[in-house]
Amino acid sequence: MAKCVIPTTKSGIMAELAAAGEVSKKQAVAIYDKLVEIAIKGAKQEGKKGITLPAIGKVKLIKRPARTGRNPATGETIKIKAKTVVKIVACKALKDAILG
Repeated sequence: MAKCVIPTTKSGIMAELAAAGEVSKKQAVAIYDKLVEIAIKGAKQEGKKGITLPAIGKVKLIKRPARTGRNPATGETIKIKAKTVVKIVACKALKDAILG
């Protein structure tokens, strides 16, 4: 039985998109890059709760407060500064497709 090969590199994904959309690889890269740009702008918008990419999930910024942690090597207590992180939450449709 032939094994289905899923692309795991950007060039492999772009080749797959180009074939599926019947466009050149350059056009597929341009479309993908625009999607990434839209996701970045949407996540950065003030007053918004991120941007939803249909069938994939939501990209949003989360503000994490300062907290106390431990150095796992020494067990020493350390202070961790507050920071903003990017969070991608998979949508229900994606979770159901992957997990069954």
